[in-house]
Amino acid sequence: MEISVQLTEEFKLRPEHVQNILKLLDEGNTIPFIARYRKEMTGSVDDQGLRELNDRYEYLKSLEKRKQEVGNAISEQEKMTDEISAALSAARTLTEVEDIYRPFKQKKKTRASVAIEKGLQPLADFILAQNGDPYVEAEKYIDEEKGVKTGAHAIAGAKDIIAEIISDNAELRKKLRALLENHGEMQVKMVKDDEKGTYAMYSDYAELVPEIKNHRILAINRGEKEDFLKVKIFFEPEIAKRVCKAKYIKTSGDCAKLIEEAASDGYDRLIQPSIEREVRAILTDRASEQAIKMFEVNLRPLLLQPPVKGKVTLGLDPGYRTGCKVAVVDETGKVLDTSVIYPVPPKNKIEEAKEIVKDFIAKYKVDIISIGNGTASKETEIFVAELLKELNGDVSYAVVSEAGASVYSASPLAVEEFPDLDLTKRSAISIARRLQDPLAELIKIDPKSIGVGQYQHDMDKKRLDSVLGGVLEDCVNSVGVDLNTASVSLLKYVAGLNSGIAKNIVAYREENGKFTARQQLLKVSKLGAKAYEQCAGFLRIADGSNIMDNTAVHPESYKKAENLLKLFGYTEEDVKERRLTELPAKVKAYGAEKAATQCELDVATMNDIVSELVKPGRDIREGLPQRKLRKDILGIEDLSVGMEVEGTVRNVIDFGAFIDIGVHQDGLVHISEITDRFIKHPSDVLKVGQQVKAVIINLDVKKQRIGLSLKQVRKQAN
Repeated sequence: MEISVQLTEEFKLRPEHVQNILKLLDEGNTIPFIARYRKEMTGSVDDQGLRELNDRYEYLKSLEKRKQEVGNAISEQEKMTDEISAALSAARTLTEVEDIYRPFKQKKKTRASVAIEKGLQPLADFILAQNGDPYVEAEKYIDEEKGVKTGAHAIAGAKDIIAEIISDNAELRKKLRALLENHGEMQVKMVKDDEKGTYAMYSDYAELVPEIKNHRILAINRGEKEDFLKVKIFFEPEIAKRVCKAKYIKTSGDCAKLIEEAASDGYDRLIQPSIEREVRAILTDRASEQAIKMFEVNLRPLLLQPPVKGKVTLGLDPGYRTGCKVAVVDETGKVLDTSVIYPVPPKNKIEEAKEIVKDFIAKYKVDIISIGNGTASKETEIFVAELLKELNGDVSYAVVSEAGASVYSASPLAVEEFPDLDLTKRSAISIARRLQDPLAELIKIDPKSIGVGQYQHDMDKKRLDSVLGGVLEDCVNSVGVDLNTASVSLLKYVAGLNSGIAKNIVAYREENGKFTARQQLLKVSKLGAKAYEQCAGFLRIADGSNIMDNTAVHPESYKKAENLLKLFGYTEEDVKERRLTELPAKVKAYGAEKAATQCELDVATMNDIVSELVKPGRDIREGLPQRKLRKDILGIEDLSVGMEVEGTVRNVIDFGAFIDIGVHQDGLVHISEITDRFIKHPSDVLKVGQQVKAVIINLDVKKQRIGLSLKQVRKQAN
């Protein structure tokens, strides 16, 4: 099937849109560019949809390439038949293609290849034909020089050949693999003492393969890798062997009996171990894709958290023995001062710490304090809450995830940014900045270290990096980047750019001063016309010579945008002064299609231009729920079962979600307590950063565990 036709069917899109998307991709256009500026060609498929289609496109191209390679290899052996050609054409997965190729592969020395070298292939063919006495026939193959001493030796060799033939049958392997996938049972046993109890639930565990949850597959895999667990997939061997026999046995008699014995041996020795490995690989791939998908789902809202703009921020990286690292940054993230305080055990220099923080607050007019949520976070938060009571001012605080801060602080990038600072102080700077602008700061950290995934270190690194890199790219381009302030870390994720060109942009900026027009990008080394086309619309110039440079309007549409303004009696000055609030209503009254035609635009692009001109320089994150700031603290000992609390979704996982309710330990809401209606996955309802109300349904202070329910909040309200 032609790839574009298959994609059209799978993604339920119009054929012309799929063909356009594939053409745009093949021409080297980036997904953010296609999603934003070629909506009329794609039917407005968003960036996530485009990435899914592109992933499938790449797989299908690999599949077609492999089919061609296998077809050529079989043809070179002069063994290609119409049946094999049809099977290759019909194959829908790489596994099926490899099954077809299996009999024609150059094999290492096997029992079958040894028997073939002894000249026993014709005897095997005779037995499979089932048209005579195999024992009489076997006498013809006795040959001392070849090592076939008796007829029994000849029969044994022929059975080895038949066992391999059965094992290599593509149709049979596909059927047996389906049986294991749909009716097999995963059986797990504990084989080594697990003192921590990490794998306690899997000590004697069994579950049908189609019913086992993805996160359990990954947990079992890890337990097996760490030698705690032994795993097998069980399927009744007699049923599987009957399937093998039925494929080859046509009649009764001695030949049939020998085929039956060969089929049984082939299944036990060749097919079952191989098929089990394949099914385990299928399960792992499926579970990994789900884990990567959840990582992607959680990472996107984390990166798109609304920034706390225009605030001088004091960052605190808590610690016990080494103290609490302090950093003050101005509204733009520039470091003003750093220090170390010891407000928690073992030193407990509380008054000294208060004086240092109070001096910083007064000296730099600090607006907000950002506290990392790691070691000693609870004690540090108590210290800050008490200090703010004494100040009785407008300063507030927020607890932020410090996941990845230590990774960043020891990175070459952090060394380059702050060569004269201790790495612990760099982490305090990161904690302050990730409150001011989460995207700009978190983009510097390997997303696997940000703390919103599960089993990320067990994933295929290339695949995980590709998916998470796509999320970073989508987030950066959907928000837009200030061309005159953005770091290399941010610029390299802009559509059409890479690390090298990003460095060249910064170098050009440092040498020539601020950019005043997007067109100047063409003067940057190695930034050619194609890269300019891809990146220009995502780079903003706040105070440039053209107001449209501070919008997502692409330079290719500037003239058309000017015509649109003229059509409705506006000027660029009106855009600067934000006097276009009535423009959407005027376009609607005039007729969107009519207006678009007059301005040589498609309706989708025109609507995007209108929304950009109404609010030049807008940040899409401003419309999202804002972070809750605090002035006081709640401890787990202040909680009780039945209490209603407010919180923020910290992480969404397969079996529920972790909620930050303002105490050191996140609460867990199980999937069964999210809503009364059926949901396939917690992400159907919840996303990272979402504000929720919950009821505490169980509490274990000693183990620091908090059980929450969202659905019971609604019941209480009713």
